Amino acid sequence: MTSATDWAARLARTSFIELDARARAAALLDAGAAHELCGPFDRIESPWLEPQGVVPQSDDGVVVVRGRLGGRPAVVIAIEQAFQGGGIGEVSGAKIATALSLAARDSRGGATTAAVLLLETGGVRLQEANLGLATVAEVCSALLELRPLAPVVGVIAGALGCFGGMSIAAGLCSKLIMTEEGRLGLDGPAVIESEAGVAELDASDHPLIWSITGGEQRTRTGFADELVLDDVAALRSAVIGAVAQGVPAEHRSQRIGELRAGIEAARPPGPHDVVAVGAPR
Repeated sequence: MTSATDWAARLARTSFIELDARARAAALLDAGAAHELCGPFDRIESPWLEPQGVVPQSDDGVVVVRGRLGGRPAVVIAIEQAFQGGGIGEVSGAKIATALSLAARDSRGGATTAAVLLLETGGVRLQEANLGLATVAEVCSALLELRPLAPVVGVIAGALGCFGGMSIAAGLCSKLIMTEEGRLGLDGPAVIESEAGVAELDASDHPLIWSITGGEQRTRTGFADELVLDDVAALRSAVIGAVAQGVPAEHRSQRIGELRAGIEAARPPGPHDVVAVGAPR
């Protein structure tokens, strides 16, 4: 039974998930040290949405804020989950890739600049199709350019999760932090159901979905590094800690032997089987 103290602690928390992208970025960075780049008043919009009947957003759904994190130079890149399901298009992807490249330039110049990716996205924006795929490739390339120089920390906090091409970017991060509510996968449940049928995966079965792609499962199987409460203070502390650890000697995506072992099961594994195979050693 939950005690009164537990409930008081829960009520005292400030939900990170309930904040929009701009507020999430501001909540992580040190107070008074944040400056937004390519903000809404610069009106850098996608030219492809309005002709298709979609109202564009002035920042194209990506917020880039430069500042300090625990006293260290950092850039926070936050995807707005409320705009087109966090879909990545030509402009929003270019903002992410350019921010990562600029952080790499500064890091090479002696000002080591960490990057924090707040990943709430279903992947490529369908209205921009091939352009979105190309820009996700640019994001991954820029991430690989930065991560030998400075830590790149991914955060997947909300129930929208991180899917599609951006889940590859999540896998390339130096550290990946999730909440229990977050999800991570290459293909979303609705996509799998539409392509393979409900017998393959029932997208309405939430307990099943979270047992496969949820934050707890992904952390236990080594696809994420830390499971954190949905709380601004807890997430900020976890991100600062991940940045302080610096660049790892070996990134998860380089541990080919461990990754291969996770897919060489004799039969299609269930959620509990995956834990046994993929748990960090």
